Amino acid sequence: MRSKLFVPGSRPELFAKALAGQADALSFDLEDSVAAERKAEARQHLRTLLEGVAAHAGGKTLIVRVNPLDGPHFAPDVAAVVRPGLHLVNLPKPESADDVRALAAAVEAAERANGFRPGVDAPVGLLLNVESPKALRIAHQLAAAHPRVAGLQLGLGDLFEPLGVHRREPQAVAQAMFALRMAAGEAGVFAYDGAFADIADADGYRAEAELARRLGFLGKSCIHPSQVALANAAFRPGDDEIAHAVRVVEAARDADARGVGAYVVDGKMIDPPFVLRARALVAAARRTGLLPE
Repeated sequence: MRSKLFVPGSRPELFAKALAGQADALSFDLEDSVAAERKAEARQHLRTLLEGVAAHAGGKTLIVRVNPLDGPHFAPDVAAVVRPGLHLVNLPKPESADDVRALAAAVEAAERANGFRPGVDAPVGLLLNVESPKALRIAHQLAAAHPRVAGLQLGLGDLFEPLGVHRREPQAVAQAMFALRMAAGEAGVFAYDGAFADIADADGYRAEAELARRLGFLGKSCIHPSQVALANAAFRPGDDEIAHAVRVVEAARDADARGVGAYVVDGKMIDPPFVLRARALVAAARRTGLLPE
């Protein structure tokens, strides 16, 4: 999931193009990009899409960002969009572990109501936005609140702007990313980078995406199709990196067979943490077609 493109739920004319595009994931939005008077309409558009075949044919990760838990649109959002084949429900602005558990309960109820078949239809996971100082401080608690949580997503605009922190301040961006990554790592879920609003600034987007990758994030959000290629390139491991990871995995296999705990590959001392990273990189390269199965 190197790239995740936002698609307004009220714009069904964009759905087919997004499904045919190069983004690894699509985040259909019912929150900020949909006016209040069009929420019900957007909800129905997404229900129709998710009940059809086309949405599931391309192998993309399908996500819906619902409205906040404490508002009138949350319950009907979840009831409408939790359908077999949906991968993640994205919740904005959770502020407590109880919020996460309430989301999980709503998703579970919608699965029962909408005909999910146990053992056949995969359960819907949760992607939680971290968009406030409190949420960042308790990010591990949010991520660990329920087994359905798959990842944490950083929302720097909502986090920084009310505090007067400049959205492009490098130290602030890096510190927030690092804090989120550590919280996600403790909980055993992925960390995902948020949006970059300046569509015309490709260099700025690229730099932020590359920083996110160096900090161990899974990918970056895109608010415009022009950002998809930038995210895919930033989160694509380099050929030399892949080749080194393959050699590490092969050396680890040989070392395990010989009972050796630490060894050298390409002049670097290798022990279990490096092997874990190499295996993850090789698996990612295979998923994206950079290595044969």
